[in-house]
Amino acid sequence: MRKMKKIAGLIMAAALAAGLAGCGGKESTGGGAGGSSGDTIKIAVAGPMTGDNAEYGIGFTNAAELMVKEWNEKGGVLGKQIEIVQYDDKNSSEEAATIAQKIAGEGDIAGVIGHFASGVCLTAAPIYQENKIIEISPSASHPDYNVAGDFIFRNNTVISAEAAASIEIAAKDLGKKNIGIISIKTDWGTNTSQVIKELVENLGEEGIRIVAHEEVVEGSDDYSPAITKLNQAGADVVICAGMYNLVAPVAKQYKQINPDIEVVGFSNAYSEQLISLGGDAVEGVCFPVIFFSESEEEHIKAYVEAYEKEYGSKPSALTSQAYDSAGMLLEALEKAGTQDSQAVRDALAEISYAGVTGDTKFDAEGNVDKQFVKVVIQDGRFVKMN
Repeated sequence: MRKMKKIAGLIMAAALAAGLAGCGGKESTGGGAGGSSGDTIKIAVAGPMTGDNAEYGIGFTNAAELMVKEWNEKGGVLGKQIEIVQYDDKNSSEEAATIAQKIAGEGDIAGVIGHFASGVCLTAAPIYQENKIIEISPSASHPDYNVAGDFIFRNNTVISAEAAASIEIAAKDLGKKNIGIISIKTDWGTNTSQVIKELVENLGEEGIRIVAHEEVVEGSDDYSPAITKLNQAGADVVICAGMYNLVAPVAKQYKQINPDIEVVGFSNAYSEQLISLGGDAVEGVCFPVIFFSESEEEHIKAYVEAYEKEYGSKPSALTSQAYDSAGMLLEALEKAGTQDSQAVRDALAEISYAGVTGDTKFDAEGNVDKQFVKVVIQDGRFVKMN
């Protein structure tokens, strides 16, 4: 489906979810401009450590800690041990701005892994840029995120690319033509759903159409009114623009009305929590992901085993993108041979990194081009789609 492959770059998503943010966790002190000083090199992980999206911030921290542990066991970087400094932004733009200012004021952070929601990242990024602090978001998908400047990077695709992959699963792999959309009522959900509509319209494939779109409040217990409308509109596949806490209940409630409905999600729903919450109802749910935890590649298997041993669960796609983000920052520090932020930034811009989320090289805007793996839930586990 050549047209399907061409559309990923056609549409830019508008603003993604803004959140409120708060500072928390360990706090660092002292240091000079351009990175850590003293006996350790400090890397910040900023994201939601509490609240509804805490799994993502905690996952970022776990992944970064695991990467740092591996480096520290080999002697650290630049002859120093590495320390993770955790900040809880509560997925809030206001708190993210406070955290970014705090990090800038402390002056001893070599770089930031985070934040989570694109709206939160959009708020924090200009502050990091102004203070020449490297930020690598493992999850920001808004196309304007790294417009802030050359210290702002992302280890994630823009939302139009992932939306195109989700549409391809619905229309090509599942062979469906009547697409329904259910999205969370946030900036991210609203604008992602608009991207899906525009991509389908630009696709121009005969018979493939959006039959209905319903917005719902995130965290609601009852999605039946929206599901009823989608079903009455004749949807034979539903694309869910939301995380696992939307996809699981939607799948449960929709299949009570229409057991044959197909459900397609996004990579932010790719989590063991989806299977735990959804049970049998999420059998057959599909989504595109950059990272696949069941891969047979040796370096990915070793990483998954190490993560599972350390934290008791398999890593999600976004968690794994944080793992590679931390690895790239550390490798850039090593290649630069200094903690000077400009030198490290330049080394990061030129990096070619073979990680668990694929081979990564940043373009001139700090974006990455990643290959998606299409996965489906079968027999209570994630498997590659045939």
